[in-house]
Amino acid sequence: MNPRWISVLLASSTLLAAGPAWAKPALQIAYAGSMGAVMDHHLGPAFCKIHGCTYEGQGQGAYGLAHRIAARTLPTDVFISITSGPIQVLKRAGLLTEAIPVASTQMVIAYSPTSPYARLFRQAARGKTPWYKVLVRPGIRFGRTDPQTDPQGQNIEFTFQLAQRYYHEPHLVANILGPLMNARQIFTEPSLLARLEAGQIAASSSYLSAARSLHLPYIKLPSEINLSDPQFTKSWYSHARLTLIVHGRRQALRPQPLVFYATVPKDAPHPQLGLTFIRFMQSPAGQKMFQVAGYDKPHGGPLR
Repeated sequence: MNPRWISVLLASSTLLAAGPAWAKPALQIAYAGSMGAVMDHHLGPAFCKIHGCTYEGQGQGAYGLAHRIAARTLPTDVFISITSGPIQVLKRAGLLTEAIPVASTQMVIAYSPTSPYARLFRQAARGKTPWYKVLVRPGIRFGRTDPQTDPQGQNIEFTFQLAQRYYHEPHLVANILGPLMNARQIFTEPSLLARLEAGQIAASSSYLSAARSLHLPYIKLPSEINLSDPQFTKSWYSHARLTLIVHGRRQALRPQPLVFYATVPKDAPHPQLGLTFIRFMQSPAGQKMFQVAGYDKPHGGPLR
């Protein structure tokens, strides 16, 4: 072959191996599974349209994601957690820079509008029937997430413990939730509300933000049990507690206000892009998207 053509072919193959100069960076976001609607349909695509990137989102239980990031098996530009607990996993692994509050929410009981029990839940939502008495009806299946890997699974346990005290119902937790790891009730966070929409379960734990995002009917709960109000953290929420075995270690947990924190891990592939995304979530445009999707404003300061 002509030496000139050999040189051309070698140069072409080098360019191909390097990839096109116009290739867009991929923004990788790992987020608490309940945030799927606002992240995948609003914030992520809107940000990348402005900044010329491609959006790659992954939603799962926040503790499960945190442990994968800490183990360096899940590279991500931004990690968004519900409550500060999963953020502490990154801190212990030496990967935490700063975690910024970007939104907040509260616990509710979501229910299926097509369930045979929907009328009873609507009555409970209007305050005509105690919600916890509806949930003990025969045939009603309640859904929740795994407390070992997902903060929501822990938060519904805290909510029911506080409800037991608030309503003076000593057997409320046992009668509705049963054992902590009740296999009949536990589903992954991304699939939980999908099963509710499909009518596979009659009611489930939910964050208000997720129920609003998916236009699901729900029962609001008093501030004393919905984990939304920081003023109750010491005076009331502290009455709930949970002991788990996590990675072979015994951990005692207490409720935390339901704030969403965002952080750029120290080993993020695109740290500057991740930081810009967090600023976007804090901006008036980002906060408007959160609001439309059913989230409340953030509160509290950063975690370091």
